[in-house]
Amino acid sequence: MLIDSHCHLDRLKIAPDQASLQDIITAAKARDIAYFLCVNVRQQGFVEMKQKMAAFDEVFLSAGVHPLDVQDGLNIQEVEQFARDEKVVAIGETGLDYFYANETKALQQTCFEQQIDLAVKVNKPLIIHTRDAREDTINFLKRGKADTVGGVLHCFTEDWEMAKAAIDLGFYISVSGIVTFKNAGELRNVIRKVPKDRLLVETDSPYLAPVPHRGKENQPAFVRDVAEFVAELRGEKYPELAQYTTDNFFKLFKDAARLAGR
Repeated sequence: MLIDSHCHLDRLKIAPDQASLQDIITAAKARDIAYFLCVNVRQQGFVEMKQKMAAFDEVFLSAGVHPLDVQDGLNIQEVEQFARDEKVVAIGETGLDYFYANETKALQQTCFEQQIDLAVKVNKPLIIHTRDAREDTINFLKRGKADTVGGVLHCFTEDWEMAKAAIDLGFYISVSGIVTFKNAGELRNVIRKVPKDRLLVETDSPYLAPVPHRGKENQPAFVRDVAEFVAELRGEKYPELAQYTTDNFFKLFKDAARLAGR
């Protein structure tokens, strides 16, 4: 069994003449993906995301505002209401991105601080996006006492120093299809070092489809390709990696309940 620990099912391009969301989830289940964490990025999109996922007990939700969407504003009281929903297991994705939006740096930092505080208040882990902001990301997490709730650095692309700093704070490292890309040699070296009890796998669907699906819209079914690649990279058996990444998911996202028989 596998879990796609980070995807955006509400952002898949599903046209009337194409596969339905149910078809996409069924296709993933055929490859042994049993659960999905659908991650919120815009405050204004949470209600619609929740409505789209309402029929799927195997889909968990997060609530938060992405650093590239902070220009839309952040009403932390409303995000707190969303965060207290029974299907919401995490806060985020939040974080800092100085690569694409350095001009909103101050606003990103304010929103990041607010969401760290919220995570501590509601006792739910954080989902972190970080790009070209290694030192600030770790410093804000330390200052906000994020180690009391933990979280994950998702779609990790940074160096081992940052990974180690996050792990020391009780955070997990999640690897996406980027690890399969030809130019990802440095990332592969990092992923080899991550302890078994701190590793997750994800798609970040509909983005970043792994080899051999490059150029296609990414789907949760492709997390199997990521997991098989990472298992071989680490010199492990795929069933072993599938088991411990699943266990890690439920350890981190403690409000995510296993369905009967799974």
